[in-house]
Amino acid sequence: MGLNKENILLVDDDVHILELLQRHLQALNYHTYKAISVKEAIEILKDKSIDLLITDLKMPGVDGLELVKYVSEHYPDIPKLVVTGYPSIDGALEAMKSGVMDYLTKPFTKEELKKAVEKSLALKPKKQKQTQKETTSVAYGELIGNSEAINKVTEVIERVKNNKATVFISGESGTGKELVARSIHYMGQFARAPFIAVNCGSIPENLLEAELFGYTKGAFTGANENRNGFFQAANKGTLFLDEIGNASMATQLRLLRVLQEKEVTRVGSQKTEKVDVRVIAATNIDLKELIEKGKFREDLYYRLTVVQITVPPLRERTEDIKLLTEKFLLKYGVEYKDRLISITPEALSVLERYSWPGNIRELENVLQQAVIMCDKQVEIKDLPEHLKYQINFSENETQLPLREVEKQHILKVLAATNNNKTQAAKILQIDRKTLSEKIK
Repeated sequence: MGLNKENILLVDDDVHILELLQRHLQALNYHTYKAISVKEAIEILKDKSIDLLITDLKMPGVDGLELVKYVSEHYPDIPKLVVTGYPSIDGALEAMKSGVMDYLTKPFTKEELKKAVEKSLALKPKKQKQTQKETTSVAYGELIGNSEAINKVTEVIERVKNNKATVFISGESGTGKELVARSIHYMGQFARAPFIAVNCGSIPENLLEAELFGYTKGAFTGANENRNGFFQAANKGTLFLDEIGNASMATQLRLLRVLQEKEVTRVGSQKTEKVDVRVIAATNIDLKELIEKGKFREDLYYRLTVVQITVPPLRERTEDIKLLTEKFLLKYGVEYKDRLISITPEALSVLERYSWPGNIRELENVLQQAVIMCDKQVEIKDLPEHLKYQINFSENETQLPLREVEKQHILKVLAATNNNKTQAAKILQIDRKTLSEKIK
């Protein structure tokens, strides 16, 4: 009789239990792989197609529950069966919550193992349909969210949108500072006036003054005509100066005069021009630190920070991740697949758990990739590996006593030699009697 098509991965630090499981399962015509540690199991999972995981819970270093959590996210289609000699209600509940199909307590009979394996394979997860209710996006201008953190931002916007007070927006990179600036402009009474966004960090320092304030013909090499700057272009409207900390001291001095006198002077000219512009500035760096280093004018800082808005990082508004996810799935689903793309509750849970150091920009990038890689809906398998549950082996292994490290190594060699003690002793460079004593 040939082997069944199912490949079963067995994980236990007791080599005798591994052999017992292997004999029983081979007698039932299953193909098996053995691992004596979580680390070895993960290496097998990377290289082999596994249909069922059978793992012990209590193991030195990284335990079996960590493996179950890892497999649940990295290999969600693999059912999991736990075998343990230390049964407990809490352990069983936690294992079940992590996606375990069944729970066997040692010692068990061959028939009990057979039934548990057949049950686990029969309950192999099928692709789930989208079950969560659609959530109506809560939008304010170009901002999306209903968290307390984002509501504080919109409350300030409500107070400044209809006047031209200078606004300073701070926040980490990728949090949506420009979206806040656009919301201030387009939600107020000046929405029909121009909105000009300028990234001060992307314009060479020697050109920034000319771009902001305009220049006259002959002001510098290449200035073949009079030209308006961004201030003139934004007249009656809003000028958004992103990464303002990159502006040179000379540009800062000119900018200070604009804010004080409401007039600009073109590069190469002595004549001033009146402008009516609301300035919104933003940065992801601490301007006070630049002031202490002499790289930013303190008087300009106070002119810019008449009203201050701090945009919260995404990790502080996790309840908004679902709304933002729906927005990006709609955007890229229509763009790449010409249809609506949904997301499974399990995949959404992974997104809500992640810390998002790159904030909304990173979330959008992840979902853009996921839409490209998915079929009809985004599943855990479509998400990048670094978002899923990770195990830090180095930290756990460095905390093991020498005796435990030796034990694990001996068990690994025994497993590799199919428990041939003579061959294992040769590999370990000890005599067979010493090996038998260590095993005992």
